[in-house]
Amino acid sequence: MATEIQPTLIDLDDANLKLANPLDDIRGQKVFDRNGDEIGDIDSLVVDERENTVRFLRIGSGGFLGMGKTKRLVPVDAITRRESGTVHIDRTRGTVADSSPYDPELVHAPEFYAGLYGYYGYVPFWAPEYTHPDRPQ
Repeated sequence: MATEIQPTLIDLDDANLKLANPLDDIRGQKVFDRNGDEIGDIDSLVVDERENTVRFLRIGSGGFLGMGKTKRLVPVDAITRRESGTVHIDRTRGTVADSSPYDPELVHAPEFYAGLYGYYGYVPFWAPEYTHPDRPQ
């Protein structure tokens, strides 16, 4: 039986929200896959407005001079570590590139978020057995 999702996800750039700890703001940092290949930059964070918790990284890649970048969402569960100016995830660049592109019109589509969690192989945050990953240092 599927759990009905009441999405409360918003783009941090579109909200009047601030992260409690400025050190948690990883926007602008480069993202590398588990093989050390660069994927792109974190251009925003998608936040659960109800719980004030970051749920997805919005990664931009490709394009020219910042224009025409393809945007994809990756669950924060994929983060394995953070280093100075970089974030590392446990998936490959190809896996991220093959995921569904982010479409702001889908921002309130529960099926889109459920599909992303399924694609990446993580338990969705609204499932009873979900536990938020430890924040890498």
